[in-house]
Amino acid sequence: MRNQTVKAAAVVAAGLLLLSACGTNKEEGGSAGGGSDQSCDVSKGTLTLGVIAPLSGELSALGKGIENSAKLAVDQANEKCAVKGYKLAIQAEDDQKTPQLGAQAATKLASTPNVVGVVSTLNSSVSQSVQPILDQAGILQISPANTADSLTKGEDLNNPKRPYPTYFRTCTVDSLQGPFAANYLIEKSGKKKIAIITDGLTYGEGLASSFEEQAKKNGAQIVTRQKIGEKDTDFSSVIAAVKPFAPDAIYYGGQYPQAGPLSKQFAGAGLSIPVMGGDGIFDGQFIALGGKDGDLATSVGAPTEELESAKAFVDAYNEAGFKEGFSAYGAFSYDAANAIIAAVGEAIGDGEWTDTLRPDVVEAAQNYNADGATGEIAFDENGDSTNTVLTVYQVTGGEWKSVETGKFEG
Repeated sequence: MRNQTVKAAAVVAAGLLLLSACGTNKEEGGSAGGGSDQSCDVSKGTLTLGVIAPLSGELSALGKGIENSAKLAVDQANEKCAVKGYKLAIQAEDDQKTPQLGAQAATKLASTPNVVGVVSTLNSSVSQSVQPILDQAGILQISPANTADSLTKGEDLNNPKRPYPTYFRTCTVDSLQGPFAANYLIEKSGKKKIAIITDGLTYGEGLASSFEEQAKKNGAQIVTRQKIGEKDTDFSSVIAAVKPFAPDAIYYGGQYPQAGPLSKQFAGAGLSIPVMGGDGIFDGQFIALGGKDGDLATSVGAPTEELESAKAFVDAYNEAGFKEGFSAYGAFSYDAANAIIAAVGEAIGDGEWTDTLRPDVVEAAQNYNADGATGEIAFDENGDSTNTVLTVYQVTGGEWKSVETGKFEG
């Protein structure tokens, strides 16, 4: 392990790698604008930054935001000659939110020459299949969107043990997001009789369980807990099961493709009460699919558009002309990609890349600390983000509006 002096040097080097001669680390992390007119020496070849995300299918709006934001970080790094002697390239693989396809994508990237790190994945259930493959190859993985606690602490959260030292994330976790939602729904919105519905997947179940525990502490009654299939479109059976309990709110653990129609069908059945979920429903598609005014969602971080640190990222993303928006996780993907790039630059220095440097890349990531688009980017001993800010959003006038930003305080 490197000592503290080298750790400090890694932080400084990480900043220098991402900046032009007149910049600073703080300016770059939160600043996405501008390039360099200098001609970079790329005589040593090309290094590949992988991306695994759902690039097609029902969650592609989120996946493309992740891919595009990582590409923006790579393009800017190339403009600034961030890794001496090398050009960086993106290799994006489509997991279609399916663990099996995620494993195939990870296997492909692990066998591809000069893959130096992977921004991956959107879904926690997919990450469970990706983590061991990338870890066996020693490849750094940083997720912009996984929130399941077990990915960094193992299954026993009372006795946490980090499963894979190559895995990190720039977003916070469900054990904070669920309780944050419960506090708002009960203490601020005054809801006391709550029905919980999940899609049965890793993300949805973990989020709902953390919500339920805090809701009960706050004196709410969980009147029923139901499960739907992740591909269901007709929710008449679950509506029939929930309606007799007369809840005043529904908490949904899952993603927007089911949450939007679920909200619409409940309202159509005469139960027009708020549906609340986590970051998995925080997307414009939730509203397009039937989400109604008064519905709520939590999401990781502060609102990107309202962050001064993200202003340059937003401007640069818009100027880049991507067809898709950066969506809920774009800024987190941008920060993840920049952390990987800085770690790679630190590991290589003035030398040349070989796969034997992968442990050095992981160590440099563990020591990474910089100001990013989403705020300060650093990782704790489990690989979790030290930025635990969360936001509650409400659908108002057919749009998501932030109503509270802060941290879970217990």
